[in-house]
Amino acid sequence: MIIKKTSIKGLLIIKQKNNFDNRGNLRETFNKKILNKNFIFEYCTTSKKNVLRGFHFQSKFKQSKYVNVVKGKILDVVIDLRKNSKTFGKLFKIVLSKKNAIGLFIPAGFAHAYYSFEKENIIYYKLDNYYAPKFENGILYNDKDLKIKWPNKNMLISKKDKNLLTLYEFKKRFKSL
Repeated sequence: MIIKKTSIKGLLIIKQKNNFDNRGNLRETFNKKILNKNFIFEYCTTSKKNVLRGFHFQSKFKQSKYVNVVKGKILDVVIDLRKNSKTFGKLFKIVLSKKNAIGLFIPAGFAHAYYSFEKENIIYYKLDNYYAPKFENGILYNDKDLKIKWPNKNMLISKKDKNLLTLYEFKKRFKSL
């Protein structure tokens, strides 16, 4: 595993080694000696092709996330919402897939979303705080101020995700995370 810094402080790309043979593959996705984080909660999502999930965050009990794709391919996108961050409101996008064996460590204080490219996409998360649905919120995926060009215009999006806050509304309500 090799850790690469991004242009946003604390946001890390983790390049993992995929070991292939005629039986399949083996990939070390986490090693505390290399990525020294205290994860206490894990979950896995499955998304069909053209699904968009997010942008999600928790206003209290903020979570750092370590995201890996064990099957398929996604466009992972985050927004820095941290108080006093020099990159507040900035986006970072990266393709994560089983094939490229890249994971993304997202510090607490970011909103997170992803778009699914393949027929079946399995995304595995490690988190440093528990899910607190009472404090869950998010930023609208198609907020004009963010100027995100998603890979597809006909995406499957939950009703909840279609009704999230704009970045402007977020700033008025929360100021920052």
